[in-house]
Amino acid sequence: MALLSFLFPSKPKTASAAKERLQIIIARERNGRGGPDFLPALHRELIEVISKYTKVNADDIKISLDRQGNLEVLDVNVVLPDA
Repeated sequence: MALLSFLFPSKPKTASAAKERLQIIIARERNGRGGPDFLPALHRELIEVISKYTKVNADDIKISLDRQGNLEVLDVNVVLPDA
């Protein structure tokens, strides 16, 4: 079975991959404060991931990053359509 696992590795779950990407983006943003803004790219990726599961309007996803001293809060609001 180990040979089959080596030849056909399982694909990572979408949620865990998105979480990992988000952690990398946030860590990079903290280190390079003067670097490029990651929020537009994050917004596009969230639209792609959420669109896999439900129809959502791009305007219904709001992302903001608030900074107060050493504290940073990433706020993601998604308005899902009614069932």
